[in-house]
Amino acid sequence: MVGSPTHDSPTGYRRAMIRYIIRRCLATIPVVLIVAIFIFSLLYIAPGDPALIIAGDQATPEVVERIRSQLGLNQPIHVRFGEWVLNIVRGDFGTSVLSGRPVSTLIMQRMEPTLSLMLLTLIISVGIAVPLGVLATWKRRTFTDRSVMMLCVVGFSLPVFVTGYLLAYIFGLKLGWFPVQGYQRLENGIWPWLRSLVLPATALSMVYIALITRITRATMLETLSRDYIRTAHAKGLAVLPILFVHALKNAAVPIVTVVGTGVALLISGSVVAESVFAIPGLGRLTIDAILSRDYPVIQAVVLVFSLGYVLVNLIVDILYTLFDPRIRL
Repeated sequence: MVGSPTHDSPTGYRRAMIRYIIRRCLATIPVVLIVAIFIFSLLYIAPGDPALIIAGDQATPEVVERIRSQLGLNQPIHVRFGEWVLNIVRGDFGTSVLSGRPVSTLIMQRMEPTLSLMLLTLIISVGIAVPLGVLATWKRRTFTDRSVMMLCVVGFSLPVFVTGYLLAYIFGLKLGWFPVQGYQRLENGIWPWLRSLVLPATALSMVYIALITRITRATMLETLSRDYIRTAHAKGLAVLPILFVHALKNAAVPIVTVVGTGVALLISGSVVAESVFAIPGLGRLTIDAILSRDYPVIQAVVLVFSLGYVLVNLIVDILYTLFDPRIRL
């Protein structure tokens, strides 16, 4: 119909974008619900009586009953689940059985170190891996390409705790360049904050760099074989504009996918890195809660990590449209 907006017009583009974002947001609702049900069930599927395990063998029946009441184990499961969800919507994650403090307070205190570690790891990983992948593509079947791929194999093979201890020994104990333990908050200054995170972020980024580099190389090799790349070469364009402007932009969707899904590696790896470098983040909080069987804290932290992962994948889905507008149709 004449005058109707199309996807090529600014109005049609905005409408298509809005519809796509709404669809993706609605699609996350059942995912979040399933995640919430699973996390809530952790308290009930764990072997043994949670109240008795938390209280200990020497606890009196009164103490066990108090813990049972605090965890809501005396109520029907559907009632407890409904109250749990309503409390979470209000920002109330319950009370820690071990410390007696609100779980939301514990999480907020530990949020900054974990987010800082993951953000710096992401910056290091993408900043190194994408150029390495492009370099390996440009120098394919050469010594440079084989060297980059060998480094990727090493990065995949070394666990985070092994890399962390090696970095702490060399750059912390021997050279004294960086602290090997602890965390400096951002309010204490950018340089102290950065120095406390360089070693754990580097250790955590090794596997991530290897993963992104291999995907970048594989995707770029496929993209460079397409006709418009041959046309760009025929027109006499320089190598760097062809690689970074034409090829990399069209190969970005698989790379962004790996970056988004790799957040799961960051979440699991941050638990190990925080333990190795004694960073008081959510990873350390999770380990302490598991060892003490502090179920409200365990549920809250796992829920925060899960919702964060769902949010990152939602952002990745939206970013797809910036690199390939056909996705939003």
